[in-house]
Amino acid sequence: MTTVEFVHVTKDFGATRAVDDVTLRVASGEFATILGPSGSGKTTALSLLAGILQPTSGTLLIGGRDVTRMPAAERNIGLVFQSYALFPHMSVFENVAFPLRIRRLPAAEITSKVEEALALVRLEGLHKRKPHELSGGQQQRVALARAIVFKPDILLLDEPLAALDRKLREEVRTEIHQLQRRLGITTILVTHDQEEALSLSDRVVVLEQGRVQQVDAPDEAYHHPANRFVAGFLGLANFFEGEVDMTGDGAAILLPSGERIAFEGGPGARAGRVCGLLRPEDVKIVNGSGKGLLSGKVGQAVFLGETVRYVIALDSGMSLTAHVKGSRNIVREGEVVEVTWDLEKLWILPSRGDAGYVN
Repeated sequence: MTTVEFVHVTKDFGATRAVDDVTLRVASGEFATILGPSGSGKTTALSLLAGILQPTSGTLLIGGRDVTRMPAAERNIGLVFQSYALFPHMSVFENVAFPLRIRRLPAAEITSKVEEALALVRLEGLHKRKPHELSGGQQQRVALARAIVFKPDILLLDEPLAALDRKLREEVRTEIHQLQRRLGITTILVTHDQEEALSLSDRVVVLEQGRVQQVDAPDEAYHHPANRFVAGFLGLANFFEGEVDMTGDGAAILLPSGERIAFEGGPGARAGRVCGLLRPEDVKIVNGSGKGLLSGKVGQAVFLGETVRYVIALDSGMSLTAHVKGSRNIVREGEVVEVTWDLEKLWILPSRGDAGYVN
């Protein structure tokens, strides 16, 4: 069981700052995901921890040990690359055995450890196959087996599912989660896939332009984001921007159109300009009931199987996205509808100067 710490870590490439004063602690046995768009610094952060790159400043600790200037080979890290990086001329057995041979373990011990690792990833009986004889999912499992066969202190995953199709990605994602729980190994995943991060992680670390925007449990980051970037990056979002209005019953956002959007607290619930977040799945269509908070016309209805995504042009001129469960009775494009939601579902984003505001 091993902790991982970034202490004021910065990495510059010439005039470009890829990682900007990152401080982060990952607990022993935790599954943490560094999430962000392309160019956010997430892969650079992982490369710094793996010893592939050296930081410009700051300290890296693994299990309390300073590894900032330690060679990669001495850090006892298991690393799975996006490309898997399997040796094409080697069999499955030889690929998995490679890190053990480098450590000069006895042949009998190598065989035992390889068989144990392959059993963990459900690849028994495929010892003699070459990588080109395996499916994408099987190759990914070989890479995982090779990364854990020598019992590393931590496991690093660099977008390991990016090359798989959606169905296979979901299957392997479940297997990775179960394997990590079984081994209890401290794991850090790097991805730009929000669904992957939210489903796998104990905590997500959202990066943007090299800076940490939020570190939180997946559900907390999704429903209570620290700023507008996190809110927009972690899924579809409806934003209501306006001034706080206290003239009616309770607090509300006064939109430029003159409409009032009531809300219940949140870190930004104070006088001044605010931005409210409403997730599409929290929007309800109450067509013809007269109980809606806003009204508009359906501009687009997209069938997604279990749900329908509606894009509604509100009377105020705004566009609102709604995800509605149940796809048997689809509201057609052009129909006039009313929408509502539970007041507690509207999250007021932190404003500059608030304790919860980031960047």
